[in-house]
Amino acid sequence: MAGNTFGSVFRITTAGESHGHGNVVIIDGCPAGLALTEADLAVDLARRRPGQSHLVTQRDEPDEAQILSGVFEGRTTGTSIAIEIRNRDQRSRDYANLASTYRPGHADYTYEAKYGVRDHRGGGRASARETAARVAAGAVAKKLIGEAFGGRVVGYVRQIGSLVAHIEDPAAVSLTMVEQLPDGGPNLVRCPDAAVALEMVALIEQLKKAEDSVGGVAEVVATGVPPGLGEPVFDKLKADLAKGLFSLPAVLGVEYGEGFGVAKLRGSENNDVFTTEASGQVRTVTNRHGGMLGGISSGMPIVVRAAVKPTSSLSREQPTVDRDGRATTVRTKGRHDPCLLPRFVPMAEAMVALVLADHWLRAQTSRLEWVTLSAKQGM
Repeated sequence: MAGNTFGSVFRITTAGESHGHGNVVIIDGCPAGLALTEADLAVDLARRRPGQSHLVTQRDEPDEAQILSGVFEGRTTGTSIAIEIRNRDQRSRDYANLASTYRPGHADYTYEAKYGVRDHRGGGRASARETAARVAAGAVAKKLIGEAFGGRVVGYVRQIGSLVAHIEDPAAVSLTMVEQLPDGGPNLVRCPDAAVALEMVALIEQLKKAEDSVGGVAEVVATGVPPGLGEPVFDKLKADLAKGLFSLPAVLGVEYGEGFGVAKLRGSENNDVFTTEASGQVRTVTNRHGGMLGGISSGMPIVVRAAVKPTSSLSREQPTVDRDGRATTVRTKGRHDPCLLPRFVPMAEAMVALVLADHWLRAQTSRLEWVTLSAKQGM
């Protein structure tokens, strides 16, 4: 199976299935000397893990990562970093009836059409269980960009169903606002608008009882990103961010900045006016361009959104066909999220951080090559 590697200089390769022994990620290109322990990976893995609240799947996975290589005495060595996350609570018997039946909304049919065989246990490689490896790698990328240029990536739930949060300044949203309500209690849906967050909880609970599901929109904001990241034409920063987010399960749409809202604007309304701060830094007064112009970072906060479909696995009966084309029905047993958004947030953060780490390292490589070339020409 091709397509398991992502990135150019900071590159990850993942392997694993929902009901296999576990998931593994190998990270190439991480510079030596970065402080890194398994505790650094645990924070985001805990935010992604199943069973964290009554609103998500009750599969009980500790998602404890083990660093197998590439770290010595608490610091990266510059060699490949291998990280393993074992599966502990898979119940493959719940999927026995799906060996020859295609679930609506899933990749059952398409995987079988491509490979002639598929792992029907929880979706196999197509399962969101695979994203645990990405989140572990994303935690490494977050540390790298934090130390390299003060970069910070924070995601949150912007919308669930028809409920939309009011976020006045996306760049001002903190991790605390995402993870905790004003009273200190856990923010189960990771929406920084506390009032709307409570409505979202009620909606998910209602749909869970009805054996149904709901989709929504996650927003991710990267701050501290220097201007100049991204490559012309095919390797634009926006293109790689879109690829990273679209590679996540259940994502059906990606936009940045004003997004599809630009369709109703005039150019005079949409253009962000440049200004110069007291520090001499060029900025824009507004940020409808979402932190990227020409596919290259502008120095303004990068704001991207991903539309996530309702969970396809439903315990209610649905019509379908089997491998022989015969009409039948299917009822997905297993343990599933009535809404993917709360656990999707750390997945989206990971992909944004991975892209930023990769492009920052690419920029350093380009500058080094230019300095070397200039030195040779001056000889």
